Amino acid sequence: MKSIKRQTPARSRSKTLDVLEKVINGLVEGNKKISIALVARVAGVTLGLIHNTYPAVAERIRILMGRSVRSQRDSKHEALMVEKEKNRVLRAKNDQLLEELTRIASVNQRLLFEMAELKAASNGDVVSISSKSRN
Repeated sequence: MKSIKRQTPARSRSKTLDVLEKVINGLVEGNKKISIALVARVAGVTLGLIHNTYPAVAERIRILMGRSVRSQRDSKHEALMVEKEKNRVLRAKNDQLLEELTRIASVNQRLLFEMAELKAASNGDVVSISSKSRN
């Protein structure tokens, strides 16, 4: 009796490469985080197959991973610079407002003294001495 061999579907190197490329392109277009493990899982192949048989694909994935990390870093750096500029503007405005507050507090204190002096003069408690001489 003949033994029956289980035949696995023959993989074509070009078909596998096409599947890998489609998976990579789909992940990139979907703006998904990409990794060799994810590409292998979605394509239905092993990590070893990608690393050993398709090193150019593995390198492309590594480059894409680096780009995504770099672009994330760059966008965070850009956002940080925007926030630092906002912070600088707000600090300058805060300094300006503190100066204005100091000036207003000084004017307020002077007005309080004048008001107290006028009240005292109107009650007859204090006699106002004018700097002008009266003839």
